Amino acid sequence: MYKAKIAAAVSLALFMGACSEAPSNNEANQAPNAQAQAAPESYSAEVIAAESEKANQLFEDIFMANVMRSPMFQTRLGLEENQDKWDDLSQEHNEEGLALAKEHLAQVNAIDPAKLNEQTRLSWQLMQQELEEGIADYQWRHHNYPVNQMFGMHSSVAALLINQHRIQDIKDAEDYIARLNGLPALFDQLGENLKLRAEKGILAPKFVYPYVISDSKNIISGAPFDDGEASALWADFTGKIDNLDIDDSQLNELTSQAKTAMLQSVKPAYENLIAVVEELEAQATTKDGAWKLPDGEAFYNNRLQRTTTTDLTANEIHEIGLSEVARIHDEMRVIMEKVGFEGTLQEFFVHMRNNQDFIYPDTEEGRARYLSEAKEIIDVMRGRLDELFIKKPKADMIVKAVEPFREKSAGKAFYQQPSMDGTRPGTYYANLYDMASMPTYQMEALAYHEGIPGHHMQIAIQQELENVPSFRKFGRVTAYSEGWGLYTEKLPKEIGFYQDPYSDFGRLAMELWRACRLVVDTGIHAKKWTREEGIEYYVNNTPNARADAVKMVERHIVMPGQATAYKIGMNKILELREKAKEALGEQFDIREFHDVILANGPVPLNILEQFVDDYIASKQS
Repeated sequence: MYKAKIAAAVSLALFMGACSEAPSNNEANQAPNAQAQAAPESYSAEVIAAESEKANQLFEDIFMANVMRSPMFQTRLGLEENQDKWDDLSQEHNEEGLALAKEHLAQVNAIDPAKLNEQTRLSWQLMQQELEEGIADYQWRHHNYPVNQMFGMHSSVAALLINQHRIQDIKDAEDYIARLNGLPALFDQLGENLKLRAEKGILAPKFVYPYVISDSKNIISGAPFDDGEASALWADFTGKIDNLDIDDSQLNELTSQAKTAMLQSVKPAYENLIAVVEELEAQATTKDGAWKLPDGEAFYNNRLQRTTTTDLTANEIHEIGLSEVARIHDEMRVIMEKVGFEGTLQEFFVHMRNNQDFIYPDTEEGRARYLSEAKEIIDVMRGRLDELFIKKPKADMIVKAVEPFREKSAGKAFYQQPSMDGTRPGTYYANLYDMASMPTYQMEALAYHEGIPGHHMQIAIQQELENVPSFRKFGRVTAYSEGWGLYTEKLPKEIGFYQDPYSDFGRLAMELWRACRLVVDTGIHAKKWTREEGIEYYVNNTPNARADAVKMVERHIVMPGQATAYKIGMNKILELREKAKEALGEQFDIREFHDVILANGPVPLNILEQFVDDYIASKQS
């Protein structure tokens, strides 16, 4: 029961040394292992039960061995062990992780899958692939940008302390202070990692560094660092300890220790990191694609395989994107005619982009209204879930604005999973820094994707699965998870949502955005498009604000391949649903189909197809 990003956090962060909270990218890939598909020999029920129990215990041990290597990951899971420490970012730690992975793979390979029950055999296959790919991908461990505008230790330490380090007693507060004092050593390691990459010719493009510097300066702005209002960290710590049932002397002592830690540890740690980043900025170029990296083409092809869990080439993905863009444009023209707009589709895009009727005021009242209405959309959808699902999550979900210290550089919206014990709810974060980038006609689709029936539905159910090992409860397969999120933007339309044609246009705009990602990601990393060419493609082909296009292209650049997962995953789920509907006719039940998709947690798309095939066969028999 202990994982929230482990498929990636273990294989990339632990094996490859990525010192960030990047969205997970180490997905199990390719066809199921032939040994896993072989028909089991005839073993007694007792032997299968015993061997399955042993195998699941091994999977749990492997999972926990990796969890215990990451104090930050433990905190994200809601565990309080080592909550006074940060992760070890050293090269030695990475090498130990590789050796551990090889040891674990040998243990997994020693298992005879024919002696396992069906569910455990699937776990064996997924664990084997995860370890094999983590080991194979060790060669790419430095092919990333540990600090960038999307994620990085410079922002994740503050986000973790504020959002996930709970203070329920004095020990928790002391651990928080210990972490503040631990930042200089952590950032020293981070700086060494950045310099090592620079020596290898792996430097983020020039546009990245001002974001990192700005975010870092934001964290050490305000009291007690200067005379301004309370900084984010100071407001968080003092707010949390004010809720403790302790006497004034204890409260004053904790406050004094935290202030000293912020001034003598946190501030110099960030100042030193900023100096390193400024030094690297002077060396950086404006080259954007993965092709510029050592063996960049091979690295990018690997990323596409891992992200999509397919063998699709960059050119094939590019062509799928172009085809999907054309199809969605045609559907948008229908809505354009329905609302009586006269002009070209591109002119309609400009109209939608500039129409202030769809933008809430850039004020606290405007932001509060957006959050309130997003919550209402999710609550209404929550009341209709029985029409679409049999199993529903137990964990609650809330809607929040992205915190000010990271809102300028953070993405448009994202989801944070519940703690494994369910005491911390899932959270849909809406970035309200630039209200023009959050038009109300997209509000409905965005809420479904990040909340219900999207990421919260899938991830909370996954974490609540019974009788599966923890690495599956908390793993990620991007094509599966993001494919589900995009699929669930479309799903509500089938039960009567999107009554407003503009909201339906917003749904298509969101799908169009993901189709364009296929074109632009491969354009930048395989076809040597520039950042500016990518931005212009989005501006010319979508109604989104130019600011959205800039952020998206910059995301493509620092996360090669990741954005291709959404549309490839959605297309596969829709394809499988049509396959089941055609095969089963009146026997098809959308609720059963969704149970099949969600019942085993994230899996590669080819394995998901096997689940659907098995479901069809069972219904037909």
